[in-house]
Amino acid sequence: MNGDELAGIVDLFGGLTREELHEALAELAFKRGDDFDPDTAQADVTGALEDYYLLAVDRDDQRVLVPGPVAFPELPERATDLPHILDVQPRSVDREELATVVRERLESDAADADGDRARYLVDVTYDAEAWAPVELDDVRETLADE
Repeated sequence: MNGDELAGIVDLFGGLTREELHEALAELAFKRGDDFDPDTAQADVTGALEDYYLLAVDRDDQRVLVPGPVAFPELPERATDLPHILDVQPRSVDREELATVVRERLESDAADADGDRARYLVDVTYDAEAWAPVELDDVRETLADE
């Protein structure tokens, strides 16, 4: 599943834990008559986090995944049924909190980035500034030095 689809699923709820998202993906596969491969699902989620389609925030003593700054959330086929299937209460995350989390994550990633990854992260900084109230000029400068 691509990053935009994963973002669409978590957006249905405002955010999901990894376990809840895993359960949602299993339920979605069942509803669609598809085989569910937990390893593939885990790899898809990890990739979406790495590429900023999803962002992990700490919320109510748990880590919750929310749509990230590069995502254009879209719902996969049959996903609209998920809120009726999963026992998950809607969540909300403040934009200021998201700004803090994305800044910290980009600063950390920028410290180790080079080449293609650094160029990708520069693009992410622009997306993040449009997505949340955050200024990332200093992160771009760090990435330009790489």
